[in-house]
Order: sequence, then C-alpha cells, then structure tokens
Amino acid sequence: MNDKMIDRTPAPEVAGAVIPWFTPANRPTEDRLQETAGLVEALGCELAFLRPEHVRKVNSSVLLSGGILDRLAEDLKAHECTIAVIDGDLTPVQQRNLERRLEVKVIDRTGLILEIFGLRARTKEGRLQVELARLLYERSRLVRTWTHLERQRGGGGFLSGPGESQLEADRRMLDEKILRLRRDLEDVKRTRAVQRAGRKRSGKPVIALVGYTNAGKSTLFNRISGANVFARDMPFATLDPTIRRFDLPTLGEAALIDTVGFITDLPTHLIDSFQATLEEAMQADLLVHVRDRSSPADLDQAHDVMLVLERLQKETGLPLPPMIEAWNKSDALPPERAEALSYAAHGDREHSAVLVSALTGEGIEELLSEIEGALLRGASELMLDLAPADGRARAWLHRNGDVISEEPTESGHVELLVRLTHDRLGQFFAEFPHMKAD
Repeated sequence: MNDKMIDRTPAPEVAGAVIPWFTPANRPTEDRLQETAGLVEALGCELAFLRPEHVRKVNSSVLLSGGILDRLAEDLKAHECTIAVIDGDLTPVQQRNLERRLEVKVIDRTGLILEIFGLRARTKEGRLQVELARLLYERSRLVRTWTHLERQRGGGGFLSGPGESQLEADRRMLDEKILRLRRDLEDVKRTRAVQRAGRKRSGKPVIALVGYTNAGKSTLFNRISGANVFARDMPFATLDPTIRRFDLPTLGEAALIDTVGFITDLPTHLIDSFQATLEEAMQADLLVHVRDRSSPADLDQAHDVMLVLERLQKETGLPLPPMIEAWNKSDALPPERAEALSYAAHGDREHSAVLVSALTGEGIEELLSEIEGALLRGASELMLDLAPADGRARAWLHRNGDVISEEPTESGHVELLVRLTHDRLGQFFAEFPHMKAD
C-alpha cells in the first residue's frame, strides 16, 4: 500500500464524563450538560458518554459512592476510554485514588479548563498566564507524583513523612518557576499600563467586551471592528485578549477589547494568573456585557460574570466601569420571544441593553449608538472663545473632546462648542488654567 494513502493522524482521546451532584439545588440542568460536553470536545476528545450522578453519600477517598464508581469503571472500559472527566472539584488524594481504581487519567473541572486554556494560548503573554495557573494547580497535587517514594516510618524518633525530601525539593523547584513567571507577568503588567496610558493620552475611549464563554463576544468583536479574530461555537474559542480600533457614530475612533470568557466555577488559579489581562476590562471607559439570551441558563451565566467582576474589583482596588448589556443571539430566538426582549431592552433597567445578533448584524447600529450615549453620560458641553494664540488649546480639544461646532468671529477669534467627559474637563482646565467657558 502506498504510504501516501495512509492516514497517520493520531486518533483522538476518548473520554467519559460524569457530573456529580449532591442536593436538588445543584442538580445539573440540560444547559450544564451541554456546557460540559462542549468543554470535553474543546479539548479535542471524543465524548463517549456524559451523565449526571446523584451522590447521596460522599466517599472522602474517591468522592463517588461505590455503585456509581463501579458503573463508571464498567462504562469506561466498555467504551475504551482513556480519560475520565469528573465535572466537579477533586482533592489530590481523590484524584490519585480514582486513577488507581479506574486505571485511566482522571481530570476534574479545574484541570479540564486548564487543559483547554493550554491549547488556546497563542501569544507569549497567554502562555505565561496559562503556565502560571497550571503550576499553581499542580503544586497542590505534588503528593500524586511522588507516591512511589513512600518510606516506612522508622523508630528512634524518625518522623519523616512519605518521600519528604523529594517532595520538598520538587516544591522548591515549582516555587522558583512560579516566582519567575510572576516576574515575567509583572513586566507584562507594566507594558500594558504604558499602553493604556498611551490610549488615555490619545483621548480615544476604550470599550471592553465581557461575558460568559460562548456568549458570542468574539463574533460581536469581529462584527464591530471588522477584525478576523477566531470565533467558533465552543467554550474558550479565543483566549488571548485582542484590541482593535473602530468608529463610533459621532465620537469617531475608539478602541475595542475582546476579553477571555468567564464560566461557572472559574478556577481561582486562572483569575489570579489572568489578572494582568482582566485589568484591561477594569480600566476601560465602558464595559459591554455580552449575554446569550437564547440560553436557558442566561440569568445564571450573567450572575457568574458579575461574581468574577466583583472579585476583580476587590482584588485590583479599581472601580467597576459603567456597563451596558448586549443581548446577543436574537437570530436564535423565536420571533415572539425576540419581540418581547426588544421591548424589555428599551424599558427601565439598571443597565441599558440592546438586543443584537452578532451573526447577522441586527441591532449593531443601535448598540453603537448606545455605547456612544453611555460614554457621553455625565459629559459637559462648553462654549469657548479661542484667540489666535490659543492654538495649542484648540488642538487639545480636537484630540480629546467631541467638537460640535466651530465658528470664526469678526474679531478673529473662534467660538468653539465642545463636549468633554468629566475627567477630560479637569485635565483641560489643569493644562489651560487661563481658559474660561461661557
């Protein structure tokens, strides 16, 4: 047989997954089942089976009760699975014991998401952040690696634990790697701060898209900015943050940031590692919360997004920027539901909202107008009389404000009507204290 005709592509790993639940309050919904399936498939695995399992009595050594564990072992063997996904939190001991019992690789929810992030990271910054999150996660699981070095406890006051010297050496090695990565990310943080300062000096507003993973942020980003960022109907299709320019109806050029998607029970390691990236959203002039209104879990997903943002607010000490909502995927809604949501979006709400379809472009013009309106809320209009010698002030206003009208007078002066945001107003009078507004 001709070698050229042989398909040498390795077969994908086969995974079986279960979602343990303990009380009726946390029983997995159909949407949660689909999310877990999407995560497994995003890892590049073939999903053999997925089911929720009601754990009535928790087994501290393996989490799952005996009957559930026996059934899982049988199904993994029957489907020739190489990976078992437990969509929940496992302790290091539970993970080790499950691997021994099931004789396959076992990963929990945090490990699954970390694996996906590792595949998605493309930039140097993204790889640094993922590597730091992975090391922080693995550091707590060192006991799994060195069980082959267990020693019998001796007499005569010998109290050393299993493989103590090797564990300590390995822990020191990881700590050194973690320290180096944190230093590298501090450099990233400083670089981003310089870039943000440059954008602020330019006077161009910055808008950040935030939302649950797979809500359509990247598709909306591409629609608004004309970019070609990778977007696909899967969790964490894009990971590295992207910034592009776009034009608002009257304010002109602005910057749009696409951020990493959030998810239920987003691992703490990821939030810590991606703080430099997520600060981009916290320091934007406006947040656009992209919501998938076609999802039955929309309200729960919106709640999870707000929990992450509130945590970032506490950890960074930065105030949460103003926010509006983009109710996405209107094309996936029944007409009567879309009409009802469109009506609700125009009603009195805590945050302004616009019903859109990033896929078809429906509602995008209205969203841009809403973004501009939100940026201008609290802005002041000034009428200034500029002399010929005030050329520098005039140029500053054109760079940093929205010049509404500009009329020459008989005296050779220029009457300029300009709109400035609150912070720009303070900057203007600090730099040009001699100027007075009519």
